[in-house]
Formats: sequence, C-alpha cells, structure tokens
Amino acid sequence: MRKIVYVFLLFTFVLGGCSEYQKLLKSNDNPLKYKKAVEYYNAEEYVKASTLFEELLPIYRGTSKAETISYYISYCSYGSGDYISAGYFFRNFLKTFPDSPYSEESLYMSAYCYYLESPKPRLDQTSTKDAIDAFQLYINRYPNSTRIPKCNDYIDEMQDKLVLKSFLSARNYYDREHFPAAIVSLQNGLKDYPGSSYREDLMFMLLESRYELALLSVEDKKRERYNLAKEEYFSFVDEFPESKYRKRAEKMIEGIEAYLSKFNTNI
Repeated sequence: MRKIVYVFLLFTFVLGGCSEYQKLLKSNDNPLKYKKAVEYYNAEEYVKASTLFEELLPIYRGTSKAETISYYISYCSYGSGDYISAGYFFRNFLKTFPDSPYSEESLYMSAYCYYLESPKPRLDQTSTKDAIDAFQLYINRYPNSTRIPKCNDYIDEMQDKLVLKSFLSARNYYDREHFPAAIVSLQNGLKDYPGSSYREDLMFMLLESRYELALLSVEDKKRERYNLAKEEYFSFVDEFPESKYRKRAEKMIEGIEAYLSKFNTNI
C-alpha cells in the first residue's frame, strides 16, 4: 500500500512539475521566465533552461540582458553534452559581444568544445586542428591567463594525435608496400610536429620504408635509394643511439653496406 501511495505521489509531483513548465512556456511574464530559466540552469535541467532562454533572447535583443542569456544558452548546450552546438554558440557569442567580460571564457570554451569533439586518430581530424588553432588564439590573446599551461597541454595532446594519424596512415601504406607514399606521410609528420613523442617511431619507420623501397627497386634505381636509406640510418642512430629499434636498424645497415660495397662506396 505504501508503495502505491509513493508511486502516486511521485507521479503527481512529476505531472505538477511538467504542468508548471508548460504554463511557463505559454506565459508572457518574461522576468518570471528568466528567473525560472536560471533556476533550471542551476538545477542542471539544461533542456528546460535552454528552451526558456531561447524564447527570451529575441525579446531582450539589444539590451544588456541579451548578453547574459546568450552566455547561458552556450553553457546549456555544453551542460547537455552537445559540444558541437556549444562550440557554435560560444563562437557566435564572441562575434556578437566581442567586448563582453565573458569573451575570454567563451574563447576558451570554444576551443575546449573542439577538443572534446576530437575523434580517434584514424578518423577525420578537422576538429583536432580547429582545437589547436583555437587554443593558440586564446594563448595569443590572453598570454597572462592561468589557463595557458593547460592550453599548451591540450595543444601537445592534439598534435600527438595528428602525428599518430600520420603514423597509422604511413603504417597502412607500409603494410601494402606503398613505400613512396609511406615516406611522404612520415616526412610530413616529422616536419610538422618535430617535438612529437612519436618521433622515434616515425623516424624508424622512415628508415624501414627507405630500406624496403631500395630492396624492391629496379637495378638502375637501387644505388640511389640505398644511399638515401643509409642517410636515414645515420640520422636515426644519431638522434636515438639507445633506441629500442637499434638491433633492427643495425640489420638494415648491414644489408645497405653489403649492396653499396659493390660500388666501392666508403661507409
């Protein structure tokens, strides 16, 4: 019996809450709508809050309250986990209210929403690149912000993701024996992100790709390509003398030297 009463009271409470919200939507009492929208926002009922704020925005457009409402709308989307919309609203806020005291926060959140939307390395990395650009813009615009170290950490993380994508792309080319394409992909990754934590892996795969390309080349191209592989070997061992790949690199240089010795090349 108690359980039935509890369920009935809960149903009545929910129904009453919905009824109150529906009345609010139909109301012309804008100050009350605003007050309740803020209450819903603080209670983390972001969909209800956002609906009310979006109704109020055109009414208060051109007033100081429009700025606050727009800011709330941005955070409602963020709180709901809709980071694409949140990022859009934060960027739109910056365009509409460039001199707002919320501008710094909005720029940071715009970048952070891109960061949250950044997918796995194998997928399209447009959001990742946008996140890097947005965090860099924030750093340039607010160089004394306490958020700068965190922004730099996010940029490093995003750049590593882009390098990993280059590495995975190159590995795909390598596995299919498309060595020229693998070489281009690896060179671009090393050039664009010289400080990456994947640098050792990229450089070793570049050596591997050079070596395999030389090995499979027609005779009149072998000598040139073995010499390029040799240069890659020395670049690799100079930078990573204690590399986990050192034994494999040594086997490659033995093969390179064995071939080039036929031309009396000094090694």
